[in-house]
Amino acid sequence: MDVSVTSPDIEKVFPDAEDFLPLNGTDYIELYVSNSKQAAHFYKTAFGFQSLAYAGLSTGSKDCESYVVQQGKIRLVLTSPLKPGTLIGKHIDDHGDGVKSVALWVDDAEKSFQETVKRGAIPYIEPVTQKDEFGETKKSGIKVFGDTTYLFIERKNYQGTFLPGFVKWDSNYNPSPLGLEYVDHMVCNVGWNEMNKWVEFYAKVMGFTQLVSFDDKDISTEYTALMSKVMSNGNGRIKFPVNEPAEGKKKSQVEEYLDFYHGPGIQHIAVATNNIIETVTALQSRGVEFLSVPASYYEDLLDRVGEIDEDLKPIKELGILVDRDDEGYLLQIFTKPIEPRPTLFFEIIQRKGAKSFGKGNFKALFEAIEREQELRGTL
Repeated sequence: MDVSVTSPDIEKVFPDAEDFLPLNGTDYIELYVSNSKQAAHFYKTAFGFQSLAYAGLSTGSKDCESYVVQQGKIRLVLTSPLKPGTLIGKHIDDHGDGVKSVALWVDDAEKSFQETVKRGAIPYIEPVTQKDEFGETKKSGIKVFGDTTYLFIERKNYQGTFLPGFVKWDSNYNPSPLGLEYVDHMVCNVGWNEMNKWVEFYAKVMGFTQLVSFDDKDISTEYTALMSKVMSNGNGRIKFPVNEPAEGKKKSQVEEYLDFYHGPGIQHIAVATNNIIETVTALQSRGVEFLSVPASYYEDLLDRVGEIDEDLKPIKELGILVDRDDEGYLLQIFTKPIEPRPTLFFEIIQRKGAKSFGKGNFKALFEAIEREQELRGTL
């Protein structure tokens, strides 16, 4: 599938965002993983991603190997080291498999770098131009929380499959896609009392605005609590909820993440579908495991959220959560962690007008996470 190279005409939906970059959307998400070939096979088999591009020894990459998979507008780059003593290997040692970089699609990578750095961002990659027979791309990057980085990708003069240095990856094994369309948001876990620091970073350095705030009264159970603020760029295509731990009787999911990831990072990636019942049914049939909520959650569901288009029976059978705001409702479900460490997981979300993040589901969701923490002995 060819990559779009021209920026869309995007309406600004959050006027409070300064939005000086601007950002067209998520270009790709790069994960550092211990075995990129096996990880690519997993994402294809379990989640329905398709083969897109490859870089490794045969393409001149001597230190690392990357497989790129795509579904809808979602691209994952899965990268592993080819020798000991690399920064990629250290990242995996420190954090386990996890998200290293979020690449943001921009019209001008050099300007994006200059605008963010002059506002206080720490440089990660100085602007660089990469070329091959299909044209050229420009890339730059900044450091954010922990070892995570944001890249700015400019591809308006490029017609290739993915990026220079990659070749098209043709595969005989291509399980069907499962209806995943685009990245809805990515949740960032930061340390104690660091949420407001990073909220200020998004506002000052990247021109984002705050959409919503949740305190420990909104996101708490009998045992644990956390705080969260949601930051978005002006067109709403890039949204980063920022979580920090809050005091509770026991260890919260954010604390567990920070312990096992050894610092701040991206906790989960929310991906959108237009038919969550079909998508989740297919994901479960391919072995993806989801958090479960008690049957009592559904007893008064329609009284809480009002009428919905979907049949309640499969929603209950699949364990899908439903919430409503002033603009509509949403359906969402969360996988169990997909790595050995209880860190990275995915959210599947379908929006039926709602622009919120499922506040009405927080208690049920976090109680479900606590049940898993108790099984792991980390609550």
